[in-house]
Amino acid sequence: MIDALIKIWESSGLANMDIRSGIMLIVACFLIYLAIGKKFEPLLLLPIAFGMLLSNLPLADLYHPDIFINDTGHIDWSYFSTMESVGLLDLIYIGVKTSIFPCLIFMGVGAMTDFGPLIARPSSLFMGAGAQFGISFAFVIASVLGFTASEAASIAIIGGADGPTAIYLTTHLAPHLLPAIAIAAYSYMALIPAIQPPIMKLLTTKKQRAIKMEQVRSVSKIEKICFPIIVVAVCALLIPSVAPLLGMLMLGNLFKESGVTDRLSDTASNALCNIVTICLGTTVGATARGETFLTWETLKIVLLGIIAFAFSTVGGLLIAQIMYFLSGGKINPLIGSAGVSAVPMAARVSNTEGKKANPSNFLLMHAMGPNVAGVIGSAVAAGALLSLFGG
Repeated sequence: MIDALIKIWESSGLANMDIRSGIMLIVACFLIYLAIGKKFEPLLLLPIAFGMLLSNLPLADLYHPDIFINDTGHIDWSYFSTMESVGLLDLIYIGVKTSIFPCLIFMGVGAMTDFGPLIARPSSLFMGAGAQFGISFAFVIASVLGFTASEAASIAIIGGADGPTAIYLTTHLAPHLLPAIAIAAYSYMALIPAIQPPIMKLLTTKKQRAIKMEQVRSVSKIEKICFPIIVVAVCALLIPSVAPLLGMLMLGNLFKESGVTDRLSDTASNALCNIVTICLGTTVGATARGETFLTWETLKIVLLGIIAFAFSTVGGLLIAQIMYFLSGGKINPLIGSAGVSAVPMAARVSNTEGKKANPSNFLLMHAMGPNVAGVIGSAVAAGALLSLFGG
């Protein structure tokens, strides 16, 4: 009897727990608290945190990093010859490693996105492009700190404030950095209401923040149908590597705007998007294992991420300031901060700050132009970085 109890204890997770696993379990519980208690991006942070918890349970064998992160840089399919050596999360993570999940998420985003404000004011593209400045700035800083070009590009994309894009690029260029980059990207997206307002107030005057903008023109149905087709064709012809992300984004939008595929649009924006979000979040969290996550490198990535995000906000605001002067004061510079890709949270922050300066102000629809332009901009930036450093 005693021998049996000893054997059970020795084969238990508690007996095989080490300090790193214990710390990661605490981190996972803290993230679960932030997702539920503070509502920080709960739709993705909660599955990420729980995936982290599952992966760090000793002897659970749900995720094996050697299958995906190895000397070849590709999936080691030899593990799958005997399913005894494969865990549940290994099977699901194939969707992340092959970029299926991030692209399907983009399809869902496209089905939920209205590009009307961008079509009505095409100049919003400049603010969306300006908001990618943080990517360039963070890339330079990361390179100076000793990261390789591929690693620096993966870290820099955090500045695009687009979680699926960050995951997509990192799985191609630096999969060993995926846990830190994914968690940093989604954490900063959730913290937009705290990060952006101080920068917005620093770079604009109260008089500028109080500016009421004229209503944009109405956009015809034919324009909304042609827009996704033209954008994906032009961008993919110039940068072919952008086709997977941008193609799925625009396909989802075409489902929405065509008016003849309501069932497909509803599935893409609801059921499919929700299912993929669960699989994507859980498996990305599973990659955050103690032996690779608890390093100084992770801390540097977190710090570089906030720098990238802050300078992306600065870039969008500076372009908006230029447009304010060129328009004779008709453009409220606050909408430039919405050029980061976090839809629609960044646009809501612009609207909130505008209302604080002028209670009758309503900037939401004006800010949605730069906001959706930022989605396109971050996808194009990821495609360009993949072309340059994808080998």
